[in-house]
Amino acid sequence: MSTILVTGGSGFIGCHCVLQLLAAGHQVRTTVRNLKRESEVRAMLRESRAESGDRLSFIVADLEDDRGWPEAVTGCQYVLHVASPLPASLPKPTFAGRRDARLPEALFRGG
Repeated sequence: MSTILVTGGSGFIGCHCVLQLLAAGHQVRTTVRNLKRESEVRAMLRESRAESGDRLSFIVADLEDDRGWPEAVTGCQYVLHVASPLPASLPKPTFAGRRDARLPEALFRGG
């Protein structure tokens, strides 16, 4: 099976993706901003009766910082980018065609 990186594994959508990928037998790596969230994610998976065993690993990475991303993508065949930055304040309205989403450089290079 493939190794798949899920960004934002502690979020609602990310955790659901992790759950489905584990159920399908994949090796899953997920990013969190803080490793303290690992126990929360594992608890959510247990509540869903998911068995991760050694097929789930966590990497500290933040969308606002390039550190951690090269390690996160190394060895992954696929990336599910579902993380979303939490702004300190509401963003200003944007114009069509403007690129506001920040993706770490390593996601483009593939590790």
